Amino acid sequence: MMDPTTDNAGHTGDAAGARSSLEALRAEIAKAVVGQDPAVTGLVVALLCRSHVLLEGVPGVAKTLLVRTLAAALDLGTKRVQFTPDLMPSDVTGSLVYDARTAQFSFQPGPVFTNLLLADEINRTPPKTQSSLLEAMEERQVTVDGTPRPLPEPFLVIATQNPVEYEGTYPLPEAQLDRFLLKLTIPLPSRQDEIDVLTRHAAGFDPRDLRAAGVRPVAGPADLDAARVAIAKTTVSPEIAAYVVDLCRATRESPSLTLGVSPRGATALLSTSRAWAWLTGRDYVIPDDVKALALPTLRHRVQLRPEAEMEGVTADSVINAILTHVPVPR
Repeated sequence: MMDPTTDNAGHTGDAAGARSSLEALRAEIAKAVVGQDPAVTGLVVALLCRSHVLLEGVPGVAKTLLVRTLAAALDLGTKRVQFTPDLMPSDVTGSLVYDARTAQFSFQPGPVFTNLLLADEINRTPPKTQSSLLEAMEERQVTVDGTPRPLPEPFLVIATQNPVEYEGTYPLPEAQLDRFLLKLTIPLPSRQDEIDVLTRHAAGFDPRDLRAAGVRPVAGPADLDAARVAIAKTTVSPEIAAYVVDLCRATRESPSLTLGVSPRGATALLSTSRAWAWLTGRDYVIPDDVKALALPTLRHRVQLRPEAEMEGVTADSVINAILTHVPVPR
């Protein structure tokens, strides 16, 4: 059995305790964010898989508040970058600054040097600056003046974007979209959820003061480490692996798509399914785990044909049809 470790917040790093702590995240985040359980689950899965998330939704649906609350509940550092048309790559990664006193250049880290980086409205900045995150997301380091500089652990990019039909947006290139493990859509709240939001604000809730809302750390890096060790032991049968491959290959053969899911996407679906299986209390993956994570893991890795898009076909509808038709292993 793995020796338990303890992080700065005092959380022990055994697998059973880690699952309990991560389950407590949902209740803790609900103190500040109303009705976003699927997004919370997706962010936890991404942390366990050591990968990144793209959040899509119209302005004002609490995307930024969700990330800030997650960081507070996990006792992690977080920084926010507002992506604008004039943002430069060095504004994200950092740059060399000349110090007249020492007559030398010193590196000034950019906001990417944190645990949870909120890249707000990433599709409002040109591709050159969007691409500045590629090395950070893939290699967990940034290179400035030929020197690689490692990023903190854990490191997660949570990028938000407005729907692509909004004015002033730059679609993310396929190479960068593929670096995001999940694409989570943040819907407008239901009527009752919206009433709950207004009731909280009427009672004095301040989204800028999470401590006053009662949000406290309930998990930490040691819990994430212990969870990852347990997830690595989660069993994947040959039938489940074949099912994942069949789903991804079906996207490449779909007449509605010009671009199907790559082998990297298949690997991502397997990883998210294992994390979800462990979170739900099992040490083996079943087809329902794959189905549960198929949409958020694959929807941004496919590209619709223009004629299909004009007919109202969406990536989600194509993937749902594939889930219906590909045989499920018994």
